[in-house]
Amino acid sequence: MQAESRYIDVDGIRTHYLEAGTGPVVVLLHSGEFGACAELSWEFTIDALAAKFRVLAPDWLGFGRTDKLFDFAGSRGRSLHHMQRFFEVMGVSDAAFIGNSMGAGNLMRIAAARPVIFPIRAAIVAGGGGYSPNNEWRQRLLDYDCTAEAMREVLKALFDDPKWAADDGYVARRQEMALLPGAWECTAAARFRSPANKQAERFGQADETDYESIAVPVLVVAGAKDKLRDPGYTDAFVPRISDCELHLLEDSGHCPHIEHPERFNEVAMAFLDRVLC
Repeated sequence: MQAESRYIDVDGIRTHYLEAGTGPVVVLLHSGEFGACAELSWEFTIDALAAKFRVLAPDWLGFGRTDKLFDFAGSRGRSLHHMQRFFEVMGVSDAAFIGNSMGAGNLMRIAAARPVIFPIRAAIVAGGGGYSPNNEWRQRLLDYDCTAEAMREVLKALFDDPKWAADDGYVARRQEMALLPGAWECTAAARFRSPANKQAERFGQADETDYESIAVPVLVVAGAKDKLRDPGYTDAFVPRISDCELHLLEDSGHCPHIEHPERFNEVAMAFLDRVLC
C-alpha cells in the first residue's frame, strides 16, 4: 500500500488518516469491530483507487491511530461531528464515499438525513445498510476479550473464507491495532448501559433509515454469505433508493473489499467513473 500515513489536528483531537493519489476526492470509512482502522479495512483498495482519484481514509474517533476518546452522552453523534469537522479542516467540499459495516451504516444514515452533514456526491456501501440482527456471529464480534483466539472468532464472523482466521500473521496485525492503548475501551464503551438507561441495543432493532430521501447515486456491494446480515437483506432497502445498483458477490462475507478486492475494485471504479468523471 503506497498511501501516506498522516495526522491533522481537528478541534484538539489528533486525527490519523491515509492519503494517496490526485483527482476527485474519494473518502473511505472503515468498519467498527475491535481493532478496526483505515489501514486494515482499505489496504487492498487504496492503491487501485489512487490511480485516478485522491483517496482519504481517516480513522474514526477512538479507532486506529486517532485519539482514543469516547463521548458517553453523545456517542455516535460526537463521532459523526468529529468526522464532519475533519472534512471541513481538510477542505473537502465534494467527494464520493465508500463505507464498510459501521462506516457504511453511518454513510447511509447521513445521506438520508436533512441536512446532509458530509459532502456526499455518491456512495458505495460494502456490508452495510439494512437490518442488523443480533445473532451468534454478532456476539462473537462483541465478545472480544483481547486474546488472539477471540480475534480469530471476530475474523470468522467477518469473512466467509476461513483462511483469514487461520493466518497467524493476519491475526497478529489485527491484534496489534486492537491492543493499542485505549482501543478496547473506546470500542467497548458503545455497549455500556447504566441501570437507569433503558435504551435498547441497536443490533436487532428495526432499521429506520429513510432510504427514499437519499438523493445521491449509490452502489451496494454485498456478500451473499454475510454472517452479520440475514440472507437477502438488501431486498429491504435497495429498491427504496432512487439511483441504486446492487452487486452481489456469492462467495463473500461481510467485507467483500477485503475478501475479493479485485472484483470489488473493478465495480467500484466503474461506478466512480460514472458519477465523478
